[in-house]
Amino acid sequence: MLDLHVQPGVRASAIVGVHGQSLKVRIAAPPTDGRANDKLTEFLATCLGVPRTQIEITAGASGRRKRLRVRGIDPERVARSLQPEAPP
Repeated sequence: MLDLHVQPGVRASAIVGVHGQSLKVRIAAPPTDGRANDKLTEFLATCLGVPRTQIEITAGASGRRKRLRVRGIDPERVARSLQPEAPP
């Protein structure tokens, strides 16, 4: 399981750090009609090198706090792949 704090509607998608006990992710999509959730799963799939179908939002689909399940990849690889990006 992966706990996230998602900030939609920003200029560029990025993993930016930690918010409480959750990984903070900024998503370049508005929080309407599920577009931010779609962009989130697409962004994470790219970061992890897995198909989008392996990522499922299990809780928090309509809020900023989300819980995701990533199938077919070990937790250590997830942790290594989802490191916050260095500021420019």
